[in-house]
Amino acid sequence: FEQIFKNSLTGLSLGGGKGGSDFDPKGKTEAEVRRFCQAFMAELHRHIGADIDVPAGDIGVGGREIGYLFGAYKRATNDFSLGTLTGKGVGFGGSLVRPETTGYGLVYFVREMLATRGLVFSGLRVAVSGSGNVALHACEKVLALGGVVVTLSDSSGWVYDSDGIDPAKLAWVKDPKEVRRGRIKEYAAKFSGAAFHPAAAKGEPNRLWTSPDVSVALPCATQNELGP
Repeated sequence: FEQIFKNSLTGLSLGGGKGGSDFDPKGKTEAEVRRFCQAFMAELHRHIGADIDVPAGDIGVGGREIGYLFGAYKRATNDFSLGTLTGKGVGFGGSLVRPETTGYGLVYFVREMLATRGLVFSGLRVAVSGSGNVALHACEKVLALGGVVVTLSDSSGWVYDSDGIDPAKLAWVKDPKEVRRGRIKEYAAKFSGAAFHPAAAKGEPNRLWTSPDVSVALPCATQNELGP
C-alpha cells in the first residue's frame, strides 16, 4: 500500500506489488546465490517486463543479485530490455548514483528539518540503524556534513562506537556487509572503541535508539523500528 504512494510521486505507471522468496543468502557462497537467482528468474521471466511488472531490489537483494537476475532474464527471453529490472549496474543500463539515492535523500530531508530549528548536522551525534545500502550511504552523507555516526546494526544486533564511525571505518564495514555478507558484530571485534549489543527479543524495545548523547535518529533497516 505504501509503495503505491511512493510510486505515484514518480509520474510513472508503476504499481505497488511486493514479492520475494524464502531463500536466505546469509552464509551462502557466491555460486549458490547466483544459481538461486538464475533458477528464480527461470519462472519469474514469464510474469515481468518493462510494460508489465518491474522488479527491484530490497532487503537481501542488491546490485549483485540484480545483475544475476538480469543476466538470467536476457538468457530466457533473448531480450535486452533495460526497463525490466531496476538497480542494475551502470555498465548495463543502470542509473548513476542510484545506490546512493535513498540514503543521501534521507539525510538531505533531515538536514532541512534541522534547519527549521536553526541546527546543522555538524557536531551532532547520529544513531543509524541497518548496515545495508540505505544505512551505509546515509552514514556517508552524515559524515560529509560533519555529523558523528555512532551506531550501525543488522538482524543479529547493533554496535555502538563512542569514538564515531569515521570514513575509514565505514569503508571497512562495506567489505563484510556488501562483499562477504558478514555480521555487524565483526565491527566490534575490529575496532577497540566499539561494543556489540545483541538484538532485542521480539516485543522488547530496541536499545540502539537510547544510545548516549544522540541527537538524530535515522532508521535505515526495516519498517516499524522505533516502537517496541
